Amino acid sequence: MLVAWRYRKRKSFIQSFDPRAWLIFYACNLVVTLFFWDLRFLLGLLGIALFVLFTSGVTWKEMRRAFLFIIGFIVFFAFLTFLTGRGGTEVYQQEHLLAEFRASFSLFGWTPVLKVTLERLFFAASQFARIFGIAIMTILIPYSLDPALYGVTFRGLGLPDKIAYAMDLTMRFIPTFGRDFQLTRDAQRARGYELEKIRGGLIEQVRKLGPLIVPVTIHAIIGSEDIIDAMDLRAFGVGPRTWLEKLTYRTRDRLLIAFGLLLLAAALILMFLGYGSFWVPESLIRAVGG
Repeated sequence: MLVAWRYRKRKSFIQSFDPRAWLIFYACNLVVTLFFWDLRFLLGLLGIALFVLFTSGVTWKEMRRAFLFIIGFIVFFAFLTFLTGRGGTEVYQQEHLLAEFRASFSLFGWTPVLKVTLERLFFAASQFARIFGIAIMTILIPYSLDPALYGVTFRGLGLPDKIAYAMDLTMRFIPTFGRDFQLTRDAQRARGYELEKIRGGLIEQVRKLGPLIVPVTIHAIIGSEDIIDAMDLRAFGVGPRTWLEKLTYRTRDRLLIAFGLLLLAAALILMFLGYGSFWVPESLIRAVGG
């Protein structure tokens, strides 16, 4: 049986809109965020994402694991970029040095050096605001979109029936796979399999995980075959299909779509006018003698 993400009906800002309107706004916000490297614009977009988060009704307990993983990954990635300067060189050409830390040892004739520059600091901050804003909006989708409306939502966005149903199955695959993995792990533990005592190299650990990986993989393949057979028996794909649920745009949905499109149009205009590229305050550059 297919399962879905932990969705719960809430009186929240996101769930007050048609899911199609919300996905259109999400797509516009995503594109606009990818357009900019200017920290001032990114902070504004991050503010929108935080507003959506705090009005979503999703509790910290529900999304704790996902948020801790995302925040940890973003902080690590931004800090690594700050240390190496890689990635930022494509955005800025000149750096203004604030401090330099040189290690007291050498490795094969190479001495590690950490350069702290204005550009690296602002690039790391811009990168954090950019990715964090996108992550917030993305994480909230499975918690705010009714699983019963997956298929009809994507069909209402103009996708063909086959693609809409494929998107429905795709959004259900990860939680279903996770449920099967947990059930298999519990069953194997009941038979004496001790996952905590796995030792050895990478290949050896993968080999010892066979009692978990093999049953879960086979079950996923068999489950997909069952779904295919059920769809064939119902003549899926022969002609246009109908959906049990029906979605209707309301005034608030049209306003949200208009706001997203207006945001996208404004971003395009600003880009053509030369705004939105990487930004460092001129006052700070002059202060460090640039």
